Amino acid sequence: MDWTLEVIIVPVSDQDRAIAFYREQAGFILDHRTSTEQMDFAQLTPPGSGCSIVLSDPSSQQGMVPGSLRGLQLVVSDARAARQELLDRGVEAGDITVFDERDGGTFFGFSDPDGNAWTVQEMKVRAEQPLIPHNA
Repeated sequence: MDWTLEVIIVPVSDQDRAIAFYREQAGFILDHRTSTEQMDFAQLTPPGSGCSIVLSDPSSQQGMVPGSLRGLQLVVSDARAARQELLDRGVEAGDITVFDERDGGTFFGFSDPDGNAWTVQEMKVRAEQPLIPHNA
């Protein structure tokens, strides 16, 4: 049986601001936004990912404090290019750190406007072998 991780809730204080950040600055794709009397949430997916994030209003965050999420990790095939892309879009990205010269040992980080922290890991193999094949 496959168990797939497909959605992560990211606690934010201002959903419109967070949607703008993830779409315009981080480059995520807005899958949908749903607003009812009971809830207001948006689902966004990083390009090439099988896992999405859900930004929800504070009443739907199940006790999660906006900005408290740590350890979210994105994987890219070129950390320097990805970092530059974020910088060009106005995201404050940390310096690149090489913990190990082997593939997978290069990292940098950034945070969303609430302070939810992301780590970006370089795995050059993803250029030739993406986890989710691109449509031809």
